[in-house]
Amino acid sequence: MSYSEDHIVLAAEYVLGTLDAEERDQVATMMKVDADYRAVVEGWERRLGELNAMVGSVEPPPELWDKIKAATFGVAQQEPLALPELPPPPPEPVAAPQPAVDGAEIIALRGRARRWRMVATGVSALAAALVAVVVLEVAQPDLLPDGLRPRPRIQTVQVQAPPPAIPPQFVAVLQKGADAPAFILTVDVATKAFTVRRVGAEAERGKSYELWLVSDKLLKPRSLGVIGDKDFTRRPTLSAYDSDIINKATYAVTLEPEGGSPTGVATGPIVFTGKLVETVPPAGR
Repeated sequence: MSYSEDHIVLAAEYVLGTLDAEERDQVATMMKVDADYRAVVEGWERRLGELNAMVGSVEPPPELWDKIKAATFGVAQQEPLALPELPPPPPEPVAAPQPAVDGAEIIALRGRARRWRMVATGVSALAAALVAVVVLEVAQPDLLPDGLRPRPRIQTVQVQAPPPAIPPQFVAVLQKGADAPAFILTVDVATKAFTVRRVGAEAERGKSYELWLVSDKLLKPRSLGVIGDKDFTRRPTLSAYDSDIINKATYAVTLEPEGGSPTGVATGPIVFTGKLVETVPPAGR
């Protein structure tokens, strides 16, 4: 809701405390019945209240009261001066009649001028206080009240995470004597999964190649499954064994009936063997 200049000035003077009793009652009544006008007064309170927060109290000097009493009660009452009688003044010329001016209009103009002077003074003080606040924000922010202190700037620094550690990798070349490699066995130590790459081994009709793990820590060789007919065969079956057994074991390939050994024990001849060697060391070594 929009208000006239007089209503806005009344709200400012109400906050400054320069109204007489009748005007203060008028503003208080308007605040009770008009929520929008109450918001106007509260807005002036917020703007001018910052000045009050920045001005400290000043104690008057103790001798001030003595000076006031001396000026008020220390002067003796003087007798009125007897003035000589003067001759009557000459008659004044009759002036042309002036248009009558409404007394209520004069009073209203005087009140409006007085209000604008008060508002101008308050706004000037507010502007000076804002300049002081800006200077303190830059030079000495600790001197400001908590509500006026600038918020600390938080600079986000993006830290690049180190590259993930590369686990060691092991490879075994499964072959017979000095012949060309038949299979290449690669073991991922992190997941304990292995991959068999067929290289030079020829497929046998009605037969299957089966991979075995042989270790002196085990009572007998353990089957790691049949090697498939494709170029790569990947299996997770090493997850049942610890790293020491995996790294030091001998890996053997037997030729079994199609589908692998039916008994869980190697039945065919051992055609290829090999041991793991570390090809990629762990990170940091």
